[in-house]
Amino acid sequence: MQIGNRSVGGLCAPLQGIRVIAVEQYIAGPYCSMLLADSGADVIKIEQPGRGDPRRTIGPFATDESGNRSSAGFMAHNRNKKSLALDLSKPEGREVFLELVKGSDVVVENLRPGAMEKLGLGYGRLRESNPRLIYAAISGFGRLDPYTGPYSQRPAMDLVVEAMSGIMEIVGFEDREPITTIYAMPDVYAGLVGAYSVTLALVQRGITGEGQFVDTSMYDCMVSLNERSVHIHSYTGVVPTRGKELLAAPRAAFKAADGYVAITCTTDEMWGRLARLLGREDLVTDSRTATGASRVRHVEDILRPVIEEWLSDKTKDEASEVLLAGGVPAGPVRTIEDVFSCPQTEARGMLLEIEDPVAGPKRFARTPVRGSAMADVPRDRAPFLGEHTAEVLKGLLGYGDDRLQQLRNSGAISG
Repeated sequence: MQIGNRSVGGLCAPLQGIRVIAVEQYIAGPYCSMLLADSGADVIKIEQPGRGDPRRTIGPFATDESGNRSSAGFMAHNRNKKSLALDLSKPEGREVFLELVKGSDVVVENLRPGAMEKLGLGYGRLRESNPRLIYAAISGFGRLDPYTGPYSQRPAMDLVVEAMSGIMEIVGFEDREPITTIYAMPDVYAGLVGAYSVTLALVQRGITGEGQFVDTSMYDCMVSLNERSVHIHSYTGVVPTRGKELLAAPRAAFKAADGYVAITCTTDEMWGRLARLLGREDLVTDSRTATGASRVRHVEDILRPVIEEWLSDKTKDEASEVLLAGGVPAGPVRTIEDVFSCPQTEARGMLLEIEDPVAGPKRFARTPVRGSAMADVPRDRAPFLGEHTAEVLKGLLGYGDDRLQQLRNSGAISG
């Protein structure tokens, strides 16, 4: 199959014609395959009959008059996919899976390390029937030999890898315990890196004709995001800790008349512009505030009082406009409600409205990928459990009704 083999109105879905089999749960795997689906790939989500992705059971929920529930989290990470309810623990289910893999381009999975191998469906087995297959595994600590390391068999959640990668140590305040960043950020970022890696592997396959095992580690992803601490420690030997900026100031949120404004001065030149706006040019040459290293020691006793006095009669939007006009990077600290009503959000089309038969029309964050010749993101809702079982098995494998009924009777499929 070729990437981008269909054009509509001059616009192309970059991964149109690519078939992805997703053996996934929770967030990292589903987010990865959703990015591929948003770019035009045909994604078939494998779910356990009767149970499905555990994310279906996690709220918040919308409930209709018949008592049917729709999970916001499941909807957010599973749009534009088909659901095939297939029990891989049964021989009949594994047989169906192997048939699907023969005609597919990519397998995405984020089960516990070793789970697919125990089923006899690891990369080594699948590659025998499809040498062009790209097998993308997302795990806590990585699975590709010889880079496995001592933690490769550990399960991982977002909080765990934030802690172990050093990120949690630098988030928060000096006199408080370490805190997390945003919910599931390691999962989402690992999903993004996984999708990027799959795309690279597809390009490479176009050159070599061969598939490969693509290994995405949540731990690796978080270490890569912590790159500033890495290069600071490498150059200086200093161990960055929370609440202690080392190089640049001001770099924080400051109180205005109606909220907070984020202001950052990463260079002395930017600081000079801000000092002039504040009417405090004397601070440009003051030894306590002349350099980034000196300013970081005087944020609370000098910078914050001066800046917040200047902000006291300005709204956060007014202050941001003045600061930006003066060459100082700044922006209002917003709530998610503000983001929903932001004209920039609207202009960029960053909130996709998707109609769900249970929840009604709801908005979700759009994939942040755009190109002048790329088709827009499709807006198909997340599937019901097993909604596409018959469609997939009839359409792709040519199964008849008798064969489907046999599989239902064995418990290998539902739907």
